Amino acid sequence: MNIQGIQKLTLLDFPDRTACTVFTGGCNMRCPFCHNASLVLRPGENPAYFEEEIYAFLKKRQGILDGVAITGGEPLLQHGLEEFIVRVRELGFAVKLDTNGSYPDRLASLIDKGLLDYIAMDVKNSREKYAQTVGIKSFDTAPIEQSIALLRSSGVPFELRTTVVRELHSAEDIEDMGVWLQGDHAHYLQGFIDSGDLIKKGLSGYDKNQMEDLVNVLKAYVPRAQLRGV
Repeated sequence: MNIQGIQKLTLLDFPDRTACTVFTGGCNMRCPFCHNASLVLRPGENPAYFEEEIYAFLKKRQGILDGVAITGGEPLLQHGLEEFIVRVRELGFAVKLDTNGSYPDRLASLIDKGLLDYIAMDVKNSREKYAQTVGIKSFDTAPIEQSIALLRSSGVPFELRTTVVRELHSAEDIEDMGVWLQGDHAHYLQGFIDSGDLIKKGLSGYDKNQMEDLVNVLKAYVPRAQLRGV
């Protein structure tokens, strides 16, 4: 596992859990607004943390924390991910996985083995603007659609989420995304914030009132849509 960071306490990343967040290095996408660009572009040849260090930390937090959120980068790129999750669960922690949905087969394997307690999947934009939004020409959305279908049939609690960037997302894009994804699932729109660690400069977010207008557009197709962090 290429583990590049750990947030030792989060009350936000894992719903209804007191958790820590483990950051993995490397990603197959190049979203210009990614707030973890260093994990994507410069993940490091060597891990910043060895897995045994994470297990030792978790042993000290038994009874204090009850969940571990695994994010990135894209965690499903990690060849040792399944073994890592097994060890974390053996220590008594629930596991949340963040993913961009590019690897439905790997996601299905973890679900089928009962290794995930919660899944958050990023949906970047409407199908028509996906390639532009992920920074990859001719990006094929078929794996994304397969992952969404998998989540809906899995029985594992999940959410979809979209980071909204003024230069990439219009009201029409949000409506097209709603038509594509319509259903009774949780979907969070998150306002873009410049972290200072971006792939592309010059991007901006909408204000709160504009975000409220956008989430109302999405609610016409996804009634449980909400804003987060706005």
